[in-house]
Amino acid sequence: MKTLHRLAPVAALGAAALMLASCGSRPDAATGSGDASSNAAGTAFNACMVLDTGGVDDRSFNQSSYAGFTAANKENPDVKISYVPSDDSSAYEPNLTTEVGKGCDTIVAVGGLMSDAVTAVAKQNPDKKFAEIDAAPTADNVYGFQYNTAEGGFLGGYLAAGMTKTGTVGTWGGLNIPPVTIYMDGFWEGVQYYNQQKGKSVKVLGWDENNPKGGTFVGGDAGFTDQAAGRSITETFAAQGADIVMPVAGQAGLGAGAAAQAAGGKLNLIWVDTDGCVSAEQYCQYFISSVTKNLTDAVKQYVLDSADGKAPTGSYVGDLKNDGTGLAPFNQFDSQVPADLKSELDKVKADIIDGSIKITSPSAVKAS
Repeated sequence: MKTLHRLAPVAALGAAALMLASCGSRPDAATGSGDASSNAAGTAFNACMVLDTGGVDDRSFNQSSYAGFTAANKENPDVKISYVPSDDSSAYEPNLTTEVGKGCDTIVAVGGLMSDAVTAVAKQNPDKKFAEIDAAPTADNVYGFQYNTAEGGFLGGYLAAGMTKTGTVGTWGGLNIPPVTIYMDGFWEGVQYYNQQKGKSVKVLGWDENNPKGGTFVGGDAGFTDQAAGRSITETFAAQGADIVMPVAGQAGLGAGAAAQAAGGKLNLIWVDTDGCVSAEQYCQYFISSVTKNLTDAVKQYVLDSADGKAPTGSYVGDLKNDGTGLAPFNQFDSQVPADLKSELDKVKADIIDGSIKITSPSAVKAS
């Protein structure tokens, strides 16, 4: 089944991200909580961020990434932070170029969709340091943040297969790009592994790792913001028998929350990027768990190291072993998840870490 509407960047947050980002008032939309041009004090380190579409409070990867900035500023007040939003993809390169002109000491680009723009601007400015979320480094002066969320997604799929009452689960995305499909691959693989181990036949709607062209996505310019489309897709899955769905689509995923609410207890969800009970707490009662992506801590550490004159090179890969991905608490479902299933999830996690279980996702990344 393939559902198309419109599209935009990927979903992402960590529980810590939202708690940090929600403290205090929203920063100014153009310059955030600091102005990189105010590098007057000799000890100041100016960290600048170019956001993808959706804004700094998108409950997704923009907000989670910027929370890393605010955490770094809290720990080291000499770190001055700022951000610029991107209304659409045409703003990526101009925004990056503007930040270079402001004298930023490092510029963090949020999202793999900016790769071409980051590559171009970084090569034009070899003396500047850049970093990019969800992308491998493309130049010597670019640091990459990558996440093997197929590992966390595998746990999410296994959990969903173990919790479904109908024998049908589903997953859908905002856009058919690797930072989205890597979650969906992991989810699909986790269900297949459960079926293999248990002799079951739990069905996955919306995604088959072996047939990516048949996947279900919102698509279009609002792929990560169109909540109405997200609700429609989720309700279609529910009509086809799914009682657990994992959306991978930022704000569009909130439409799945509305669908679960309307279903009156017949439909539950697995959130992504952060603990959904923090980032979308109004739907907490429907989140069995969340597949997390720890952007906040990684960005914070990058900024603090850079401010200390120890800017890392190469790339960071978040995985189960280093807590870059994983499962959030079961929250309100804690008493409903059987003890045996919890133990199995611990064993599956350990087996993924030691290599006993192989992740086959074509989008999977390996620790450097």
